[in-house]
Amino acid sequence: MGEETTGVDADAEQLAQRYRSLVEHTPDGICVHENGVIVYVNQATVRLLAARSADEVVGQPLTRFVHPDSIPAMRERVEPLTGKGAASVPTEMLLLRTNGETVPVETVSVLTPWHDHFAYQVVIHDLTAQRAAEEAQRRAEQHFTTVVSQLEEGVVVIARGGRIESANPAARRIFGTGDRHDDIVGSTVDELPMVLLDANAQPLPPNRHPVARTLATGETVTGYVFGVDRRDGQRRWLSGSSRLLNPGDPNSSAVSSFADITEFRASRRQLEYQATHDSLTGLANRSLILSQLAAALATSADLSYSTVLFIDLDGFKSINDTLGHAIGDTVLQIVAQRLQRALRHDDLVGRLGGDEFLVLLSGHGRHVDVDGLVRRLRSTMSEPIIARGHRIAVDASIGVTELDPGDRRTPEAVLHDADIAMYRAKPPHRDTGVGKGRTNNTHAS
Repeated sequence: MGEETTGVDADAEQLAQRYRSLVEHTPDGICVHENGVIVYVNQATVRLLAARSADEVVGQPLTRFVHPDSIPAMRERVEPLTGKGAASVPTEMLLLRTNGETVPVETVSVLTPWHDHFAYQVVIHDLTAQRAAEEAQRRAEQHFTTVVSQLEEGVVVIARGGRIESANPAARRIFGTGDRHDDIVGSTVDELPMVLLDANAQPLPPNRHPVARTLATGETVTGYVFGVDRRDGQRRWLSGSSRLLNPGDPNSSAVSSFADITEFRASRRQLEYQATHDSLTGLANRSLILSQLAAALATSADLSYSTVLFIDLDGFKSINDTLGHAIGDTVLQIVAQRLQRALRHDDLVGRLGGDEFLVLLSGHGRHVDVDGLVRRLRSTMSEPIIARGHRIAVDASIGVTELDPGDRRTPEAVLHDADIAMYRAKPPHRDTGVGKGRTNNTHAS
């Protein structure tokens, strides 16, 4: 019997030794106190309290190492523990180190046997690293929020289902929805007080917007252009991109960013217009005329343009020489207006330069009485022009060349033939007012 007891005692001692070894080497602090006095601490607690050794802590009042603000709550948690094994809920509190610094911790107190009586065993988990990580994340989020809020580019986060989770001030300014953060947050895209447009200014349903494709497939879409018609009547054009906020998350929201390119788009169109139109008259310039003529000649079927008219003002040089270039410019502008009014909307009227004009008569299978048209044009342009008190008579010579399917001429060759026909119509050789050019398809009027 005595040997059995000895064996049991040995096993118990061996188990206790293992427990002490575990407690000594655990990364969490272990503290035992009774009657408010510390009776045991492990090495993790010594390091946590910045003590030189356990002797500096053991025998001291527990409250010496607890921040005054945390003491009342600690007592409230410990006092109700009356039965063996009773434990408090995990609670955050502040401890005081021996050097006076504070350290955030999470503690659990357990009423446990200690020698021949009960004492409170406290498990202490250091929250310093966690708090540092949380603070770093908070600063990063604050920094990100500050940066995004200062961007000129709009940024909107859209959840699955189309609900807007956040929008920076630039996005609200571009959408024209106001300055409040909650004015569009929580709304779905189709509830916004504006109409989405595609690049061709056609209505764009939200489910066809590129951000919808990103949400459906996870695909990143960049460099797309779309427009918004705002409730204040303004139309804004935007260049955007969309991508998943968290690519590894299958339920991730999408972030859509976009820049306002309204002025740039208008400026580009203005530049394109200036590159293809005469600055004085607003008519098509030589570049646009040749481009349209080349497109017509490249068509093997019905030609978009059937006839070319080369128009030169007679005696215009004397107007510039006697009345000045300002009046000469006015004459050119009035002639351009008369030509546009006298022709159909799908005929192209251009100015080659100086007092030379060109007309491309629309084809589309319609027969045109070219001779009759030329007479009407000359009659229209011969009406006196009143410019700055001067009554000016203007006449014109018109050369005509017709285009046929399969015409092998270059645009420059067509202009040359029309030019030759126009010179044949110059006075004093004008009879019917029609100058003749190439034998088969060119004549003058």
